Amino acid sequence: MNKIEFTKLLKTANINQKEFASLSKLATSTVNNWNDKNKPIPEWVQSWLENYIGKKKFDDIQALIQRETNNN
Repeated sequence: MNKIEFTKLLKTANINQKEFASLSKLATSTVNNWNDKNKPIPEWVQSWLENYIGKKKFDDIQALIQRETNNN
């Protein structure tokens, strides 16, 4: 994954690099340094973000169902 793809996934997840660093328990400076020639983005980051995005969608659907159930 390159920096552009990373940025797009962060945008889709509706989080920024600082929030990603906090959620993944990494130093913000580590995340900010990714994609330098000596510090590529780790392979696990893409699947982590894809799972985070999927979980948020699931939570949103679950909350919608709960609201609808409570309204009926």
